Amino acid sequence: MKKIVILISGRGSNMQALLDAKLNCHIKAVISNRADATGLDFARQHGVPTAVVAHTDYPDREHFDTALAQLIDSFHPDFVILAGFMRILTARFVTHYHGRLINIHPSLLPAYAGLHTHARALQDGVKIHGCTVHFVTPDLDHGPIIIQAAVPVADDDTEASLAARVLHEEHRIFPQAIRWLCAAQVELADTGRVLNHTRNQPGFALISPALE
Repeated sequence: MKKIVILISGRGSNMQALLDAKLNCHIKAVISNRADATGLDFARQHGVPTAVVAHTDYPDREHFDTALAQLIDSFHPDFVILAGFMRILTARFVTHYHGRLINIHPSLLPAYAGLHTHARALQDGVKIHGCTVHFVTPDLDHGPIIIQAAVPVADDDTEASLAARVLHEEHRIFPQAIRWLCAAQVELADTGRVLNHTRNQPGFALISPALE
């Protein structure tokens, strides 16, 4: 059974979705960079060990990442899952976990990397928005894509309403991605592209607004 460590910074709703999915893997620990992250309580209630590596205890990102990696490696995980972990990781850290570090991002990457994705999508007037699960590379929010979900953008959408619709899909695709990884149905090829051995591709297009 594959072993995973999950990193969070706040309430960890995507971490909660992973725990609720009862994946066929061993969740060794949930680690946060904030002691007040409410997601830690949820993890403890589900019998998952928790730990805190506070970024404020370290003079820079390099020292923080070193301490974080030492703790992660003590659990010997097959995959490290970023579930709302709000720290930019150094290239050295990312390279250390090449092919094993997974993130979920609230946009259809490579569009809207970084923060404030929903507000930027509304500002640009896009008609389709969504979320992405991807392997992490040193190029922020541009790693090889495992799975995406798209949602239509309504004319009366606010940042909050669009975020809620996207988050619902995040909670669906994140467990699926980790399920594939733990079952060796998805892998990162030497070419840098993701190979999905399930071949479960939709045969239809999402068009928004709909054709008449």
